[in-house]
Amino acid sequence: MKDVKPFEKKIYLSTPTMHGEELKYVTEAYETNWMSTVGANINEVEKLICEKVGCKYAVALSAGTSALHLAVKLAGIKAGDRVFCTDMTFAATLNPVVYEGGEPIFIDTEYETWNMSPEALELAFKTYPDVKAVVIANLYGTPAKMDELLAICERYGAVIIEDAAESLGATYRGRQTGTFGKYNAISFNGNKIITGSSGGMLLTDDLDAANKARKWSTQSRENAPWYQHEEVGYNYRMSNVIAGVVRGQIPYLEEHIAQKKAIYMRYKEAFADLPVKMNPYIEGIMEPNFWLSCLIIDKEAMCRQVRSDSEACYIKERGKSCPTEILERLAEYNAEGRPIWKPMHMQPMYRMHRFVTADGNGRARTNAYIAGGCADVGADIFDRGLCLPSDNKMTAEEQDIIIEIVRTCFE
Repeated sequence: MKDVKPFEKKIYLSTPTMHGEELKYVTEAYETNWMSTVGANINEVEKLICEKVGCKYAVALSAGTSALHLAVKLAGIKAGDRVFCTDMTFAATLNPVVYEGGEPIFIDTEYETWNMSPEALELAFKTYPDVKAVVIANLYGTPAKMDELLAICERYGAVIIEDAAESLGATYRGRQTGTFGKYNAISFNGNKIITGSSGGMLLTDDLDAANKARKWSTQSRENAPWYQHEEVGYNYRMSNVIAGVVRGQIPYLEEHIAQKKAIYMRYKEAFADLPVKMNPYIEGIMEPNFWLSCLIIDKEAMCRQVRSDSEACYIKERGKSCPTEILERLAEYNAEGRPIWKPMHMQPMYRMHRFVTADGNGRARTNAYIAGGCADVGADIFDRGLCLPSDNKMTAEEQDIIIEIVRTCFE
């Protein structure tokens, strides 16, 4: 790598990819003066997403987090209610449970998809059979084992909220993610597979739920000639301007997925002889949208690495590496990678919450995995995994340099 200079233009993890049509619809909103939370763009994106995903109703909102919050309200979660939640995810997946006064109980991850473990969920229900809602996230665009998780929830009469913020366009047994829960959320954040710069949607097949979400998202105004309110509402509706960006992006979803998949496959082929594996999925059953390409280092190839709540250090060992070394090396060359989502049960604010693993030895602490067998899958993946630059504007030549940077870390 002596002859390789840092990238002049930074290689990002994932950024918006614009095509020009977005500006047409934003301009239309401007010229018609529909700049608020009503307008043709909003109506059209709700229609288009329903057609693409295969749900009956979509409610365009200000963020994926807003959609998750309204989903939690629709599920009837109140103060003191326990809710099972994906453990290895972004905090937005479960923070809405806390907004409503609920208590998240974290369900450990499994290695085959890096998503919620069906075995751990089954065990959790045996311990807490009164839980009536489960929030399931699809990590990095890969669907969870939805058949198994749905069957467990059905046996215990629990409502599923699917967080498909990262997985728009991904399928499980041919069915689009964002349709498996009674209430589902997708995101159009700036780094997602398609974007509005911000924004999200609640997806459901329940007309009453969709109508409630629309009402709540516009400050719960009653049908009266004046401003009348009978319950708490929120300023959650998507603007017609943001909807214009989303409207221009929707036709390019499949193109973006194909570009992301090509990046993933190039990494997978290039790293075939290294002691690493790419973030997994079950071929023939699920087709991810490949939003982010990630890798996990084999245990025997990990050099010594220590992390606090805010810092990390490592000791270099020949033929070995760790996420900290790789991320630091990428940064030296002006490329952006990131650690895997730090599991929620390891977060300072949730560290004392209940946490259930597949073997029943879950505990709210950061060092749950021990020699002789990993009892805490999420902590292990966090320890050994990282997200690689996955921007679909990255050229093959730029990706080749990223690949070589990673390879040098194992020399």
